[in-house]
Order: sequence, then structure tokens, then C-alpha cells
Amino acid sequence: MPRINAPTVGEHRAAQQRALLDAARAVLSEDATEVPQFGEVAARAGLARSSMYQYFKSRQHLLEALIEDSFPRWSARVSEAMSDADTPGCRVLAYIDANLVLVAEGEHAIATALAQLAPGPELDAKSRAMHDDLITPLVEALTALGVEDVPATADLINAVLHAATRQIERGEDVENVRRTTAALIRPYVKQLGECST
Repeated sequence: MPRINAPTVGEHRAAQQRALLDAARAVLSEDATEVPQFGEVAARAGLARSSMYQYFKSRQHLLEALIEDSFPRWSARVSEAMSDADTPGCRVLAYIDANLVLVAEGEHAIATALAQLAPGPELDAKSRAMHDDLITPLVEALTALGVEDVPATADLINAVLHAATRQIERGEDVENVRRTTAALIRPYVKQLGECST
């Protein structure tokens, strides 16, 4: 019987699965064009290749698990950054900046690679639902600001964010992209009387 390195079997399994997901993310961040091989992921996590099948039925199942793991992590980071902001306007700026920090850390490249490596209607539907969850805090901040057309404004802010994302992924200076993006949006939120920073 394998050695259990946690107080319970359930905690041991959760820790092993976490290690495998983290290892798969690391492999994917190094080469986003290939589905991670079970052997490489297992070795990176310090486990035997056969251990992978206890947690993931196939490489497709592994990719789906990675997608389901990535979005909540991204969402939690953005929500945490926004919750530290004092006003709705500052929360809008925090939404943009937190997303750009995650892009700079390589999270967006991983998410994009996952979407390309694991396409399919069910996964596309999950991805859309998760993206909708990601935009919810922005919508809430814009609503609190009293914006007239929240959906259109959120679309425009995200268009700026996507353009900034492309700049970072092209290798442009991250700090400059963050400053420029904030400079574009700050006058809008200041016009609504919010966020002096």
C-alpha cells in the first residue's frame, strides 16, 4: 500500500492531485503547444506515471481539470485585489491591474493554450460560464458607480484590457503597459467622482 503523507486518505489524495495539477501547469507554461505527457507530469510531481491514472482518466481529463482549476484561481486573485480597493472606481482600476499582473505571470497564456488544446462544446460552454464569472466583479463596480450602460462599458473596458494583454504577451514592458492602461481608464472613473489614486 502506498505511503500516506497526510492525516487522512482524502487529504493525501487532494495533495497528490494538487501536486499533479501544479506539475502539469509548469509543463504547459514551458511548452503551450503540446498536451502535457503523463510521464513528464508525474515525474515533475515526484510520482510514478501509473499514479496519474488514479487521478485523471486521460490527458483530455487532465486538461479539463486544469481549466476548472485555472479560472477560480484567476477569479480569486482579481476579486481579492478589488476587495482591497476603497471605492467602486478604484475597484475598476484594480480589476484591470490584477488581470494584467496575472497575464504578466503567464496565466493567460496557460488559459489560452488550454482552450486550444482541449476544444469541444462542453469545454467551450464551461469556459464561457467561467469568463462570465470573471467579469461579474467589474459589472458590480460599474453598477455601484452609477454607469448608465453597464454591459457596453464593461465590454469597452475589457477591450482595452485585451489590447493591453496582447502587448504584454508580445513582450512589451509590463509596468509601462499597466501605467498606460490605468491612464486610459482613470479619467473615466474620476469623471464619475471616484478614485483619486
